[in-house]
Amino acid sequence: MEVNHQNGWEQCLAIIRDNISPEQYDAWFKPVTALSFKDGALTVRVPSPYFLEHLEAHYLHIMVPALRRVFGADVKLFYSYDQVNHEPDTKVTLGGAMPSTAIPVTPPPAANPFKPQVEEVIDSQLNPRYTFETYCLSHSNQIARSIGEAIANDSKMKTFNPLVIFGPTGVGKTHLIQAIGIRIKERNPRARVLYVTARLFESQYTAAVRQNRINDFINFYQSIDTLILDDIQDLIGNKPGTQNTFFHIFNHLHQNSRQIILSSDVCPSHMEGMEERLLSRFKWGMIAELERPDLALRKDVLIQKAQQDGLQIPDEVLDYIATKVTDSVRELEGIVVSLMAHATVLGCEVTLDLARAVLANAVKINKPVINFEMVTEQVCSHFKVDVDQIFTSSRKREISDARQVVMYLAKKWMKMPLTAIGTRLSRGHATVLHGCKNIEDRLMVEKPLQEAIAEIEKHLA
Repeated sequence: MEVNHQNGWEQCLAIIRDNISPEQYDAWFKPVTALSFKDGALTVRVPSPYFLEHLEAHYLHIMVPALRRVFGADVKLFYSYDQVNHEPDTKVTLGGAMPSTAIPVTPPPAANPFKPQVEEVIDSQLNPRYTFETYCLSHSNQIARSIGEAIANDSKMKTFNPLVIFGPTGVGKTHLIQAIGIRIKERNPRARVLYVTARLFESQYTAAVRQNRINDFINFYQSIDTLILDDIQDLIGNKPGTQNTFFHIFNHLHQNSRQIILSSDVCPSHMEGMEERLLSRFKWGMIAELERPDLALRKDVLIQKAQQDGLQIPDEVLDYIATKVTDSVRELEGIVVSLMAHATVLGCEVTLDLARAVLANAVKINKPVINFEMVTEQVCSHFKVDVDQIFTSSRKREISDARQVVMYLAKKWMKMPLTAIGTRLSRGHATVLHGCKNIEDRLMVEKPLQEAIAEIEKHLA
């Protein structure tokens, strides 16, 4: 006579309750209910696949003796859960691991959403140009790159799992995360590595739901060894089904020591609209920032891109572009392409004038912000006087000249009111007016003063 599944499960729970703490029992066994017991197979319902994995990993040694005692030595255990919460159509039933007596049920072969037919080898969707060898290193990306190489070079390292790379648009996130995948494939060609954008993931999920193939979709992603998801912030918003499904995929991969690599325009703490349980998991591993490219990196990117395109760019042009284009590596590469196109069409060499013309049309050139301290420092540096001296009452010629030039340039460059200039120099309005007028008059007849101010303004610019 077969045991009633509900009564039998209650007996099992009583045995389990005696062997673990009340907190563990409430958290991991109270939510589990028995669905059926037929032909020696007990099916229990669990809230999620993560729940299943946690039970098998931490409590199987307690569950198995209890089940065999109540349901018999040959009992088999099956778990049932909804892949997507509150959507019964996504229900899955899997066999549990019953050591020495039962053979676990193997899920059906994984379906590849990239191709209509199931294939053992998948297309990793990696761009072969995005390697570590073509990724320029600098202080602004050193930490992120070092961690990425550590992951790529040692498949057993799971200290940085997941790895979340974040930074503004155009700083090289996509290049870096794909470089990790390419290195992993180089070291292990059989590794199932997949690069996919969050938008494509969302599109695939929507198609799977519409075609009633959600289980195939999930099984495929759970078969990946290294999942690289780009622009994870695109899952933010009114997409609970996608986020929930990714949550279960993430849990399965992480539980089975598969590497997860994510990129985002913002750090996880600023991802408003992302489920809290996902955000908490993003923080399990390593979060590394890619900063805006520093000057050295910008020049290296320009040199490398020019070499790849066979373009000769003079040093003064490289310096000019690297100084003016400061936000994006992608923008720098685009400038080189534009320079090459202009030089080819016009049949001329790359010059500073050509670079100015290209940048004028391609990017917004921000004028440097000049403040009073910058003016003061440049003037004092030129006249070789200590900055503090111009704030004193000294009437020495070199100090007085420097003070009046500061007044003149503060008015000209910063449009500061005379009273504001006087306040900074502890002088009255009339004194500042006299100083500015004096410099203006002298500039008309004194060539050395003209040259001095021209030199100072060159540095300010």
